[in-house]
Amino acid sequence: MAYRYTTCLMGRLLRIAAGAMLAAVYAGAQAAAPGITGTSFDIAASANYITQPDGASIYSWGYGCNTAPAGFAPGNVPGANCPLMQIPGPTMIVHEGDVVSVTLHNNLPSAAGNTSMLFPGFDVQTSGGVPGILAREAAHGGTVTYTFTASKPGTHAYYSGTQGDLQVEMGLYGALVVLPNVVPAGCRAVSSTLPDGQPDYRLAASAYDHSKTCYDREYLFQFSEIDPVIHTEAEAQAALPCTKTTGCMTVATEPYHPAYFTINGRSFPDNMDPNYAPQFPRQPYNGEPHVHPGERALIRMIGTGRWQHPFHEHGNHLRLLGRDGNLIVSQTDDTKLAGKVLFTTTSTPGQAMDAIFYWTGRGLNWDVYGHTSSGPGSVYNIDPSSPLYAKYNGKPVVCVPDAEGYYTVRSNPPAPPDAPNYFEWCQDHLKPLEAHPYGAVGSGGPVTLPDSNILTNGAYYGGSAYLGPDATTRATGPTGTTPPSGTVVNPPTEEAGYAFIWHSHNERELTTNNIFPGGAMTMMLVDPQVYVINEAK
Repeated sequence: MAYRYTTCLMGRLLRIAAGAMLAAVYAGAQAAAPGITGTSFDIAASANYITQPDGASIYSWGYGCNTAPAGFAPGNVPGANCPLMQIPGPTMIVHEGDVVSVTLHNNLPSAAGNTSMLFPGFDVQTSGGVPGILAREAAHGGTVTYTFTASKPGTHAYYSGTQGDLQVEMGLYGALVVLPNVVPAGCRAVSSTLPDGQPDYRLAASAYDHSKTCYDREYLFQFSEIDPVIHTEAEAQAALPCTKTTGCMTVATEPYHPAYFTINGRSFPDNMDPNYAPQFPRQPYNGEPHVHPGERALIRMIGTGRWQHPFHEHGNHLRLLGRDGNLIVSQTDDTKLAGKVLFTTTSTPGQAMDAIFYWTGRGLNWDVYGHTSSGPGSVYNIDPSSPLYAKYNGKPVVCVPDAEGYYTVRSNPPAPPDAPNYFEWCQDHLKPLEAHPYGAVGSGGPVTLPDSNILTNGAYYGGSAYLGPDATTRATGPTGTTPPSGTVVNPPTEEAGYAFIWHSHNERELTTNNIFPGGAMTMMLVDPQVYVINEAK
């Protein structure tokens, strides 16, 4: 497993001022929002086992593909698959106006009884199956078909409508993503590459039929929890002979004491391994988002299970776009969004949200790239092996503010979309952080950073407060490299980004079976523009 290094920065400025910087080691994986495509889905509910970081193998129930789907999206993520059982269930990706048909096969143990699927927010018609309290149900070994028109763009939940306290807990839940069928004015259509030449992994140009919901990247987070006692009891009773439609299990679902807290069926750090990683054959989706400065990341979120999950995204607040496919706009002007800026995105069980995250570096009060007026920091110095950025080598660094103060295509002259410092906050250009530099970066600022070897704590120390490999390699101490040699598998020349911990604000949920760190946490990685975000890894 390859690792890169990065510096935990935002939210810890006081600690930086004291000269103490933390870093994180993370896996070479990105997230995207992968799923299966088409308008007709053949889904099974089956039993199998999932794993957690403490080595536990947990008996669970999940939805999966009974037959192969029409396709996968994004289409450029290798290894895509849809097993017979997975947690969460396969993300179904459809378009606004599609008539969607989902056939459910009940492959659960007979002792589990009937099962079903709910699609909240849609007018669902059914055929086959047997009557249930909330929906038509598939009896053991039987099927039921649900049909509806995907009338609302956005992120939606689906889950079992049968014995929800047991079946949803066991893993019968998933996501439905409805993509707009138009490209709003000002949004870029999906193509093979973004304007900066890097791969485009978006599912659509916008989250909704609204020009203010354009985005550059997207990620899906489904929050849930697992009480292993319930799963163990269900496993012990799975082989019971049974002919009752309500099942023959007597699993106690109260009192409820979850020990595992998951993002997309995985707990930290497993959720930072790649999508479709072979070590998680029934947990295919990861949860590690990446952005470049200035990019708008669409964060799709669904709360499942029983608890609310107050999830906190460091680095910036999230601008809420909509809930359950309902775009939030001004009551007096429907051309203006009215979504709140959220410190935590508290997900109510069954509720889906769409929100925008972005990071620019504005307000940090120093040049995050370590530019200088003369010397190595005054010219671009990019790895010559990079085909996208080698053309900048040796050219003077430029930062021309646009009307909002950033170096963008709206500057005069405009910034190339692939400029190594694209979207730099020009007011801080050439502004140093360090009063007495230990490397070759700018001097005169308010902070004195220590030699990287003084505060080294193995691989968990980055040693640089700068974004980008050029500035990071110039921020070296007199006795060694940054970070010290041998502490990481990959050198800082490869990525040198910032890591912001994203985590539940319920402290119990930061554990895996009561061991910290774990559970519902991940890292948002802000990468320098020169780093290609490869979500196909």
